[in-house]
Amino acid sequence: MNKKARSYPRIRGRIIELYGSQENFANVIGKSKTSVSQKLNGSSGFSYNDIVLWANTLKISVNDIGIYFFSNEMN
Repeated sequence: MNKKARSYPRIRGRIIELYGSQENFANVIGKSKTSVSQKLNGSSGFSYNDIVLWANTLKISVNDIGIYFFSNEMN
């Protein structure tokens, strides 16, 4: 059975809006560009600490975390 990976277009858009590139964002949060890319492509999951860090850095309100991190968007 093929399992579709979750994608995160809203987070990707927010990263570009605020930081211009995934690489710039990765530098700000102290992660590698590869790590950020894997999370956005759904090949690596988000931990609770990742969600808190990313939401704070991307200025995503607590009320909007679900929209960005738990939507049903799939590749």
